[in-house]
Amino acid sequence: MTDTTSGTTRVWMVERTYSDDEQNLIIITYATPDGRRDFRKERALTSFTGTRRETPVSLDVDPSDLGVVEDPDRRERYAAEADRMAEKHDPGDPL
Repeated sequence: MTDTTSGTTRVWMVERTYSDDEQNLIIITYATPDGRRDFRKERALTSFTGTRRETPVSLDVDPSDLGVVEDPDRRERYAAEADRMAEKHDPGDPL
């Protein structure tokens, strides 16, 4: 959903994976509720320790920063997970 007042799109965390290329790097994928667009964020594994190292359950991002999810199975999975996260969490919740 795009917020017409701020020009941003709400995305929800749908996947966390380890990078194959970099050691100690986690890739967090957020997706739109329909699963058609995604936003990837990379974080060092060490950034998950200590105070204020929470991962937001959702983000408001500029639509130009969103990628297109081409694979229909991945779109369906992302949509289901975004829906689950939105039902379980408020947008400002950390994980």
